[in-house]
Amino acid sequence: MGNYYLDIETTGLDEVQSKITTIQYVELERGTGKQLGELTILKEWELGEEGMLRKFIEDSPISNRYDFDFVPVGYNLGFEHKFLLEKSSKYDLFPITILSRPCVDLHAIGIMMNRGEFRGSGLDKLTGKSHSGSPVVHWYDVKKYDEIIDYIKNETTEFVK
Repeated sequence: MGNYYLDIETTGLDEVQSKITTIQYVELERGTGKQLGELTILKEWELGEEGMLRKFIEDSPISNRYDFDFVPVGYNLGFEHKFLLEKSSKYDLFPITILSRPCVDLHAIGIMMNRGEFRGSGLDKLTGKSHSGSPVVHWYDVKKYDEIIDYIKNETTEFVK
């Protein structure tokens, strides 16, 4: 059984028109939420979108029959769900579903902490994360991949601590 911090970066908000640029995940200790092992960052610019999805399916327990082998923990997991399901279907891969399995989505807590408002309830408002992910699309377009990796590492650290 494993809880896994899970996040993705994309080129936009539309799961059909946009593409997934990274998938990042790391196992969390079930009792404390502390990070176990190294953060895995799968990169579209190295593997292609289909290759990145294949590697995620092959290397993580997401496709195990027992749902509790991979319990996603994240912020606004509905976003990850719609992209991962759409893209795994597009490439005729194992259907990656997030919301049909046990999961822990902290987005509802973020909304409550923001007086019930969706606007302004981003993870950057609740943690020490330096900013929202809005620059990631530009960094991807101009091939500043190191900036993306630094952002992902910072975001993971802020989420997990």
